[in-house]
Amino acid sequence: MSHIDPERLALFALGEPGATPQESEHLADCPACVDELAALRHAAIAGRATIDIGELEAPPEAVWQRIVAELALSGGAGMPDAGRADAAPAAAPAPEPAPPDADRRTAEAGGSAPAPSARPRRAWRGWVLAASLLLVAGIGLGAWVFSQRVQQTEVAEATLAAFPDHPDAEGEAILEERADGSLELRVALNADAAPDTFREVWLITADASALVSLGVLDGREQTFAIPDDVDLREYVLVDVSQEPADGNPDHSGDSIVRGELAFI
Repeated sequence: MSHIDPERLALFALGEPGATPQESEHLADCPACVDELAALRHAAIAGRATIDIGELEAPPEAVWQRIVAELALSGGAGMPDAGRADAAPAAAPAPEPAPPDADRRTAEAGGSAPAPSARPRRAWRGWVLAASLLLVAGIGLGAWVFSQRVQQTEVAEATLAAFPDHPDAEGEAILEERADGSLELRVALNADAAPDTFREVWLITADASALVSLGVLDGREQTFAIPDDVDLREYVLVDVSQEPADGNPDHSGDSIVRGELAFI
C-alpha cells in the first residue's frame, strides 16, 4: 500500500484505535511513516503534559518565522492568524494549469495518463509537521511564561521540634518568596490529633513577646500567606499549637512543635 494518510497518523498519535491490518503491516515496514507517527505522538504528549498549566500566551512572530524557515515553506505559510497582526484572509487556490497537448492527446488516445504528482502529499505532510511544531513551540513558550509567573524561591526553613506533651510530633516549615515579592510559609506537621481540638500556626518573636496567627492547619500540610506588616527579622519562630474549640482567639499555651527559621 502507499504511505498512510497523515490524517490517519494524526488520529493514531492521539490514541484513536482502529488501525486496519494493512496499516499495521505498513507501519511495521515503513520507516517514513513510523518517524512521522513518532513526531505526532511527541507533540500530543507535550500538549497533554501541560494541559493544566493555565492560559498559554501566543509565541512571538519570530518563532513562526523560524518554523517556516525550518520547513522551507514559502512566505508566511504555517503562520497562524493569531501570530500575525497583518494577517489577511487566505486567497483561493489558483486553478490547476491545463495539461500539455501531448498529455491531452495521450489521454484522448486511450494511453496511460501520467502518474499523479507526489507534491500534494508532500505538501500535506509538511502542513501536518508544521502544525505539530507549532503546537510544541506554543506550549513550550507558554509553559515558560507561566512558570516565570509562579516561580517560588526558598528563602528560609525551620525544623519544628516536639514539645514534651507531644513527644511523637514532628514538622517542618519552609518560607518561600514568589515572583511578585510576596512571602508564603509552607508548614507540614505529623502528629496525632486530639478530639475537639484544632491546630493553629503562629509566628512568634525570638523573645516570645509578640505573636501573630497565620491560620488553622487543615490536614498535615498547608501554605500560609505572610502578612505584609510582619517583619520576619523579628518573628523568627514558627509554632503550631493545639487549640480547644472554645472560641478564644489567643494562643492556648499548648504548643505541639516549634522551630526557628534559618534564612538561606
